[in-house]
Amino acid sequence: MAKKVLVPIADGSEEIEAVCIIDTLRRAGAEVTVASVGILQVVASRCVQFVADALIADCVNETYDCIALPGGMPGAEHLRDCEPLIAKLKEQKASGRLCAAICASPAVVFQPHGLLEGVRATCYPSFRDRLDPARASNDRIVVDKNCITSQGPATAIDFALKLVELLYSPTKAKEVAEAMLVAS
Repeated sequence: MAKKVLVPIADGSEEIEAVCIIDTLRRAGAEVTVASVGILQVVASRCVQFVADALIADCVNETYDCIALPGGMPGAEHLRDCEPLIAKLKEQKASGRLCAAICASPAVVFQPHGLLEGVRATCYPSFRDRLDPARASNDRIVVDKNCITSQGPATAIDFALKLVELLYSPTKAKEVAEAMLVAS
């Protein structure tokens, strides 16, 4: 059965992270909705242009197995400031469904809205001082309860594969990784 995943994006989102999440999860068979917190056409952090499938406002009444945020600046700030997205993330966390963020987003989006309360997390190194020092990790990927965080562009494929593993199975993650020629 296809898992439903929401990938919110905004002007300034990190394109490598967004594309790795979207592509890898679609390869696994997930039904991925890319939703903009602004207008449908988004200009990412390195001027790559994306056209979202929907606006975040169109997604608030849907149920997702995972919500996965790319990082990038000022994209993470735009995600942080989107009230419908934050409400959706809080509902997601409370339900026990997966909440995931990479790069700046754990510190910029999750931390100020209490989404990292009681969990260990990692993020892009220059944002680590924004995390609770007692729960901040230097690991490339951290899974704690229903929260998955990762460091940045170089960890994006592994992060996406971890989401495949958690949503489907280790076998499915290995199958997708092998087809992508990712060394295990």
